[in-house]
Parts: sequence; C-alpha cells; structure tokens
Amino acid sequence: MHVLAPAKINLHLRVGPRRDDGFHPLMTWMCTIGLFDSLTFEISGAAPREFKLRCDRPELPCGADNLVCKAAAALAARGSEPLGVDCFLKKSIPSGAGLGGGSGDAARTLAALNQLCQLGFSLAELEKLAARIGSDVPFFLHEPSAICRGRGEEIEKVPAPRARWALLILPAIHCPTPRIYQQFDAMQLGQEAALRDIPSRAWTQLAAMELLPLLINDLEAPAFALFPELAALRDRIERTLNRPVRMSGSGSSLFTLFDNDEPCEQARQSLAPEIDARILSVPICPSPDDDLA
Repeated sequence: MHVLAPAKINLHLRVGPRRDDGFHPLMTWMCTIGLFDSLTFEISGAAPREFKLRCDRPELPCGADNLVCKAAAALAARGSEPLGVDCFLKKSIPSGAGLGGGSGDAARTLAALNQLCQLGFSLAELEKLAARIGSDVPFFLHEPSAICRGRGEEIEKVPAPRARWALLILPAIHCPTPRIYQQFDAMQLGQEAALRDIPSRAWTQLAAMELLPLLINDLEAPAFALFPELAALRDRIERTLNRPVRMSGSGSSLFTLFDNDEPCEQARQSLAPEIDARILSVPICPSPDDDLA
C-alpha cells in the first residue's frame, strides 16, 4: 500500500499560557499543502512479527521514538497480535520547519495500517490514538482544512480558503519546538483571550491580500527572538514581494498566499535570486492520489 502524507501550514495560530500539565492550549486554523512524504507499507512474512521502518534519510531515527513507529505501536497495543509490516518512508517535508511532517506521517500510518491489516478501528478510535501520539496528528485524520483547539484534539472542519496557492520558503534553520515554547514562556507570552480569536468562516471567502493581514502566529515572537536571522529573512521577503509573510507553526518555514498558481509561481521566480532558501509554489488543500484516496 502506497500513501502520501501532506505537510500543513498554520494559517492562524493563537497560543495560551502554559497549563499546570506543561502544555499550552491552542487555537489554530490549519490547511494541508502540496508537499508530501511518501510511505509504502507491505505485509511481511518474516518472524518474529514486527513493524520495521526504513527511511531514505540515514540521519532520521527509525526506532521507537519515530512517530510512524509510535503509530504502529499504538495500533498493535490495541490489537490482539503484533503487526508484521515493513514500511519505507521517503521524506520530502523538512524537520524543524513547522510543517507537521512527522505528525502527518503518523496519521497516515494509522489509517493505512488500519486498512491494510484489516484492524477494524473506527475513526473515533483512531482519533484517540492520534491525540496520544502528538498534538497535530488528529488534524491529519480530518484534513484538508480545520480549526483545532485544546492540544489539537478538538477539531472543527472548515472550508478551504479561497486563496488556493502558497509560496513556501524553507530556510536552512531548524527550530526545535520545545525551545520555541520555552522562549514563549520566558517572554511571558500567551493570553486566554487569544484562544477566543476564532477565524470567522467568512475568512475562507477572502482573497489572499484580504486574508493575509488578519493572520497571526503567536510563536513568531519567540522564534524571531531565538533566530534573528529568520526575522530578517521574513522582513526581506515582505519588502521584496510587497505582501505579508507569516511563519508556520513553531518555524522555521515561512509562507505567503496567492489566489491562483500563476502569480505564485511568478513570485517564486522573482524571489529565488534574492534569498538563500528553498522556495516552493504549492497548492493549498490538494487531494492526494494514493491507495487511501
């Protein structure tokens, strides 16, 4: 079975103060984008029956801490026997970029193994497992566009935005999520009132240049404090393109929105000579063509 795991961007992200359990409540509008990891699953006859993960990136750990392995282990723990499956992961989504690559891989693993191994778990059961794996994982069971609250487990599906293309900038800067949140706390950021700043459904009908000024990411301030070169890059892109640029998740990826593909590609071509970063023109809320489609 072959599946594609899309990346996501946080169009809008509000973060509350740290709770007693150590987590920060969120309110975020997320959408998938046309940048995919690829996972291939094959039932193995080898003994002992176990889940084995390989990856085309030698530096990526393929042990129990990998979210794909955690997803497989969660399913096996709820079942009657171990899962004898080999998985090959081909990575295209960078780590430490705020694009949810590992979370999307985990969610697609839950769905793929449930179907391939005929486990019979309901969507509600998969949601519970997803919430234990990571805060972004439940979203990828309800893609392509949703508002997520709490730790990401409270999901409200919403229409895709009218702006259907994103210019995605991927600088060679790794932003570890725990470090970003530590800086967030050190700066005494986060207000409960921010969590009630829920995007209106009318936002989905706005043109790109109408929507962009409304979008907020509360993690930009701590990320830019830790990585001033990222702040400088964002400012340079905004001046070059003359339009707002936002950060996705805890960084380091940056994006701006366009209503259709032609101006997005034109912006990519004009920006490419100006900055030292990978730049992609990607559709928003694409429909993956894979064996789960």
